[in-house]
Amino acid sequence: MKTFFVACAVFIMTTLNTFAAEVGDDGLHKAPWMRDTFKDLAEDLAEANADGKRLMVMIEQRGCIYCKKMHEEVFSAKEITSYITDNYFVVQINMFGDVKVTDFDGTVLPEKNMVKKWGVLFTPTILFFPEDVSTDTSAVLAAVATMPGAFSRSTTFDLLNWVVGKGYDGDESFQKYHARKVGDRSK
Repeated sequence: MKTFFVACAVFIMTTLNTFAAEVGDDGLHKAPWMRDTFKDLAEDLAEANADGKRLMVMIEQRGCIYCKKMHEEVFSAKEITSYITDNYFVVQINMFGDVKVTDFDGTVLPEKNMVKKWGVLFTPTILFFPEDVSTDTSAVLAAVATMPGAFSRSTTFDLLNWVVGKGYDGDESFQKYHARKVGDRSK
């Protein structure tokens, strides 16, 4: 009987570790779909467009319990991982980092100062961008959608789809789109 409980404990610990999100040296969660770039948003947008993807900037911080929740419970879902991989070019920004970021308007600042310039107060915050951004526009003004905080799988998945489908150009707000999708799933 003791062997059975030890085997169960080993299985549970192994299973739990399988779902843990990888954390980098900077203390931020890392996903295979994140891109390591020079954080020049105009260049990142051009590369995203060349790949046929949408640019998504994720602002996170070390020790963020909501970032952890998103990586372990939402982004780890196969459907969401696949959708992000297929449709998004993702750049991660450290809310308190020192790596230089070049905004669309040409401003170059360390991550922590760029986040202040954008007025982002919470993590995670995700900014979604259109295919074209004017060189006189800051990222926070250019974003077609902003996801401020941790959301459920269904809300996140619906937002990812709404942005790719350019719902922001239509008459159906994200809230109405999401409510319709929730209704469709409950049928």
